[in-house]
Amino acid sequence: MRNIALRLKYDGSRYHGWQVQKNDITVCQTMEEALEKVCGHPVKLVGCGRTDAGVHALRYCANFKSDCRIPLDRLPLAINSRLPGDIAVVAAAEAPEDFNAIGSCIKKEYIYKIHNSNIRDPFLEKRVCFYPQHLDMELMQAAAKAFEGTHDFKAVRSEGTQTKTTVRTVYWCRAEKEGDIITVSICANGFLYNMCRAMVGTMVYASYGKLLPEEIPLLLEKGDRRLTGPTMPPQGLYLNRVWYEGSVGEMFLN
Repeated sequence: MRNIALRLKYDGSRYHGWQVQKNDITVCQTMEEALEKVCGHPVKLVGCGRTDAGVHALRYCANFKSDCRIPLDRLPLAINSRLPGDIAVVAAAEAPEDFNAIGSCIKKEYIYKIHNSNIRDPFLEKRVCFYPQHLDMELMQAAAKAFEGTHDFKAVRSEGTQTKTTVRTVYWCRAEKEGDIITVSICANGFLYNMCRAMVGTMVYASYGKLLPEEIPLLLEKGDRRLTGPTMPPQGLYLNRVWYEGSVGEMFLN
């Protein structure tokens, strides 16, 4: 029985997130149905993290166990022939027996894209958050910097998935602007439910003076979700990078 890790990417616009659900179409369900046809047996796929409805992934890792003998270099093409056009498997690698896409992940980077313009772009509707109010980049960058380090991030978590601890380490949090597009990049050793979108909402609040960037560490200490910024819409969020050791890590080097 092989433990196979897949690198994939997807446009999450028409999916109700990654996780299999009873009454809604999800990325994991769609992948498992394709894998069952390719491998000839039911497949249980483990993803590197939960993405919500409308959220995208530029790089995503999932693994499954199978006695399927299709060579790894041919497996992506075989799976893609059974997938819709908004999901693509990019590569496959043999993983250690104990490898788990979520448990073995060292760190992840999400990016959030904001279209900061007076004029809406219909071609970006499901891929960015349209935000016409002017955003001050200096204040936004200062707010982003304030999130870096090891903190209790309960104040930027939505109620939902239960975790043993709400303490996480944010390695970097940056806001950059090119043209009308603001991109926020957040890398951490783990993320809480809606943590990225709430962090960006707090940066947006800081960008027009609703709170001060230097207040953010104190707000995190208080742990009160009501005191931080709103949860931003899902369509601007992308899982951008994941890090692993060994052969799976090599698959994600570029």
